[in-house]
Amino acid sequence: MIEIDSAFVTEPRATYARLREQGPVHRATAPDGTSVWLVTRYADVRAALADPRLSLDKANSNGGYRGFSLPPALDANLLNMDAPEHTRLRRIIGKAFAPRRIEPLRPRVQQLADALLDELAGQREADLMPAYCGPLPIAVICELLGVGEADRPDFRAWTDGMLAPETPEQARNSLAALHAYLLDLIAAKRAEPGPDFLSALVGLRDEEDRLTEDELTSAAFLVLFAGYENTVNLLGNGLIALLTDPAALTAARRGISPATVDELLRYDPPPQLAIRRFPRQDVEIGGVTVPAGETVLLSLISAHHDPARYPDPERLDLDRADNPHLAFGHGPHYCLGAALARMEAVIALNALLTRFPDLALAVPEQDLQWRNSFRNRGLRTLPVTLT
Repeated sequence: MIEIDSAFVTEPRATYARLREQGPVHRATAPDGTSVWLVTRYADVRAALADPRLSLDKANSNGGYRGFSLPPALDANLLNMDAPEHTRLRRIIGKAFAPRRIEPLRPRVQQLADALLDELAGQREADLMPAYCGPLPIAVICELLGVGEADRPDFRAWTDGMLAPETPEQARNSLAALHAYLLDLIAAKRAEPGPDFLSALVGLRDEEDRLTEDELTSAAFLVLFAGYENTVNLLGNGLIALLTDPAALTAARRGISPATVDELLRYDPPPQLAIRRFPRQDVEIGGVTVPAGETVLLSLISAHHDPARYPDPERLDLDRADNPHLAFGHGPHYCLGAALARMEAVIALNALLTRFPDLALAVPEQDLQWRNSFRNRGLRTLPVTLT
């Protein structure tokens, strides 16, 4: 039995490399005591992501799963659903994520990035996590949901309090405040629709009557929950990968493309693990039989560094041509916000490297502090010199 310990946070690539060599699937104990099955090799992870026998619905857990507890109105989201409910809800929500709704955000994302960089002008040093990597994604989400300027400081404080709480009470209070705010925001969009994502969802709910009120609320919550933390960590992890690799940084300064972002996502994905799965029946994964109802964790970072799939996987290769990474998932649960995340990262990284061509780490890499999570990898701080 493997214990998922601090090495999975501080040295995930080396830790998973040892596990891959030992075998494709491992019995493990999570930090909260949950017994899980950990899948480490690319072929097995990719196949499992699209396997309908592996359920996301917690009703298929044998009771051993201990996850983040949400109110029922927020729990009815795509991350907890299987077909046919998932298929129906994804089809409806996908309309609000159509390119014609996302592409017009491009100039606004650029404006938001430029405004944050203007605030850094004249400074010699900065911590990019609170100054740039955090504020930009939450500002974009506020644009998506149509959150008014006056409400944005509270909105961000509640979001941070939920995702990075100092106490369990803060997490509960922040979640309750966000839930109440989303209900009020939905009512406001129903009364006065705008050009935003949430107004589009409200329209689909009211005109076609195919979304329940809880599904509408949970969809708005999922945009916040999935879109904020993952994008913050995409920017932070991507920057640290570039700033610690001189050759890659030189290439990046010539321009960041969507393919560049894909390689950053492969190299150090913000979600280290896919959303947990529960077998509906006994399932064989990598030659190992996993009993029905048990918790299966699919390691994305391990899959991304599997030499059986990627030549020279430990090299950050911004010109990597064949890169079917799994950071956005695979199969029916592929991330609806993938195009927006890529667009946001391209704009944010290009703007930063263009504005500050001498950008460099202000501390040794080994002194960087990572958040204490084996599920989602992200920096606490990113101190840099700007000039």
